[in-house]
Amino acid sequence: MSTTAGKLLRIVLLLLVLAGIYALATQKHKQRENARQATVALTPGCAEKLRRYGLVRSERYRSPYVLQRTGTAVPVRGYSDEDIRAIQRGCNIIDDTQGKLARDPALERWNTTRFIRGSHTSCDHCHQSLGDKQDGHGNPLKGSLSLGAAWVMADMYDRFTGMLLPFELRQMQCFINSSNGYKPNIADDVLRDVTAYSRFLSAAMALKIGNHYDEQGIDEIPASATSKQGDDYVRGELLYKEKCQVCHGRQAFGLEANGQLVAPALAGPNAWNTQSRNYFYYVSTILPGFICRNMPLGAENTLSNQECRDIAYYISNLPRPAGDRQGPIIALEHQALMTFMPPLMRLMESSRKSGVAADPTPERDK
Repeated sequence: MSTTAGKLLRIVLLLLVLAGIYALATQKHKQRENARQATVALTPGCAEKLRRYGLVRSERYRSPYVLQRTGTAVPVRGYSDEDIRAIQRGCNIIDDTQGKLARDPALERWNTTRFIRGSHTSCDHCHQSLGDKQDGHGNPLKGSLSLGAAWVMADMYDRFTGMLLPFELRQMQCFINSSNGYKPNIADDVLRDVTAYSRFLSAAMALKIGNHYDEQGIDEIPASATSKQGDDYVRGELLYKEKCQVCHGRQAFGLEANGQLVAPALAGPNAWNTQSRNYFYYVSTILPGFICRNMPLGAENTLSNQECRDIAYYISNLPRPAGDRQGPIIALEHQALMTFMPPLMRLMESSRKSGVAADPTPERDK
């Protein structure tokens, strides 16, 4: 009898545990659904962006952007209230990936930061102007990583994995490597909402599925497109100090002011990792292309191909996180470099400045 009673007790306890897990899952699901139905508090950037593109609930959507540029706006399928909320959340994720403007980041941004290690990462650092960077006349810019143009490519061949990757899986690559983070579940609302926003951008700019546009991806710069001087660390360092340091900081660890991020880290724990396609030693054409087409802000396309490759070469020699495939020993080595090298470099720089202050006489006058 005691054996039977013990078995029954264990079964009852197991059922109670399962019932508790089910109740908790049901509560979480209800909270998530309530958040999904809640009004979205837009960031200032997204409020202006979606107003400009005329996002409203309607059976047919007509793009003000297309009407202004062509004089004709062809109506396409409109958006329901649920569609609009998904688009708004997706825009917020691009504009404020860290959720710093949110009252409740876990709900309003669908907890995006749980997929990111660093504190600087934001989608619009690469997908600038919230994913549709344009010139003053509204023309999309070549190599500007347009989200709308990326969406219309649909399943795209990825030369690194040798696979056809849909838009959602390409987003995963950003989280894993460019953000030095973690892979979201394919059904996560983060991917769904960013996809909804990207699809809306493609409709707002009348982009056609399967077409290739110059603003899609990066205009890569191979060594064959340079003056054949080779990639040079010293030239890159000098160019970085002249062109980049004022925004990204002396050691490329990013720049913050009054709690606001002025420019993201290009090195150190908040930068992309060595498995990222931005990493020069992994693929030497992507970062130079991004620099040439998108940097410095306000002076895009002013650097030569050689200068962009030199800067990219210099940046990639700075300490940064190890990639997920490199193992714990390499990760520990990289972490040690990121921890101890910056203060040593600052100490050396202070020593050099002190020496100059103590003996200002130029060498030629001694």
